[in-house]
Amino acid sequence: MKTIDELLSEGVAGKRVFVRADLNVPLDGTAITDDGRIRAVLPTVKALADAGARVVVASHLGRPKGAPDPAFSLAPAATRLGELLGADVAFATDTVGESASSTVAELADGQVAVVENLRFNAGETSKDDAERGAFADQLAALADVYVGDGFGAVHRKHASVFDLPARLPHYAGYLIATEVGVLRKLTDDVKRPYVVALGGAKVSDKLAVIDQLLGKADRILIGGGMAYTFLKAKGYEIGSSLVQEDQIPVVQEYLERAEKSGVELVLPVDTLVADEFPDMKAKTPGNPENVAADAIPAGKMGLDIGPETRKLYAFKLADAATVFWNGPMGVFEHPDYAEGTKAVAQALLDSPGFTVVGGGDSAAAVRTLGFDEQAFGHISTGGGASLEYLEGKTLPGLAALED
Repeated sequence: MKTIDELLSEGVAGKRVFVRADLNVPLDGTAITDDGRIRAVLPTVKALADAGARVVVASHLGRPKGAPDPAFSLAPAATRLGELLGADVAFATDTVGESASSTVAELADGQVAVVENLRFNAGETSKDDAERGAFADQLAALADVYVGDGFGAVHRKHASVFDLPARLPHYAGYLIATEVGVLRKLTDDVKRPYVVALGGAKVSDKLAVIDQLLGKADRILIGGGMAYTFLKAKGYEIGSSLVQEDQIPVVQEYLERAEKSGVELVLPVDTLVADEFPDMKAKTPGNPENVAADAIPAGKMGLDIGPETRKLYAFKLADAATVFWNGPMGVFEHPDYAEGTKAVAQALLDSPGFTVVGGGDSAAAVRTLGFDEQAFGHISTGGGASLEYLEGKTLPGLAALED
């Protein structure tokens, strides 16, 4: 795929450059609680603006129902982008309507505009090729060149991600080029030992990637809510912990495959439990109790890996040459259940190898828990996209950028 450096070498002064970014940031009302994704696209936007392009930034935010919804407006993201750029950023109050057309037409060389949430138009996410294509045609009218830099959306067959690049000269932005380069280090020429730490709530979200990793990784460490399905699959008592009963046969198969293939599939040996899920708003103490992972009392639910498991996982990560981590080890948003996720993050920092934090909740945890982002080898902006890449799937947004 062609990169933004090639575009810049060809010259962009005066050209309208459509940048498909990922500004899907978490909001508390209109306040952005984590601007990591906005900062991730800054190098691309700044390079284009500095070279004299008229930059049109577009993104989705949340899951509106194909119509305008003030709760999902990109206005706060546009404001924050301007603050980070140190320059005024124009904002169009629609995607392809009168406001978008006039806002883009009024741009001078080196200026930046953000158009409203792409998902306010049903054509963005439509499964109908014609409807999606019609929206892509309207978007194409706003620009001369397309730059794909929204890695968090490249696994979606959406108009701005998949259809639009076919209608314009297209290039990969700095973020996508970096993300793809990192993921190739996890798939093509992996330095060993290769250790993967997987967490999160649902085991079903990770089964496909575990299937692939059983033939590639040396060790797989399991935590988070998904761990209790693994523990149940081994016949252990898990109390009222989260479990996906329908996934137990597949998990049992994976446990057998891991043993036969020599892959260490490591499960928690102890866990923090409580009577109920903690109050996430008040952050009131949950009175956690540490118990053996194979004997969780009836009525108790597991909410984080315990201290012995933290030590075990740190040991298993200590000699890794390559580490991929996706998913928290517990309910890290509550202080009583954040220590497991902290321990894994710290183990990555202590590891001498190349460490990749696989986006989503893991990336949020790194920032929420106060770690230095620059200390990790790479923090991905796209959890779902990273996982699907590692699963070996073709990602529509990357395929569209290929020539």
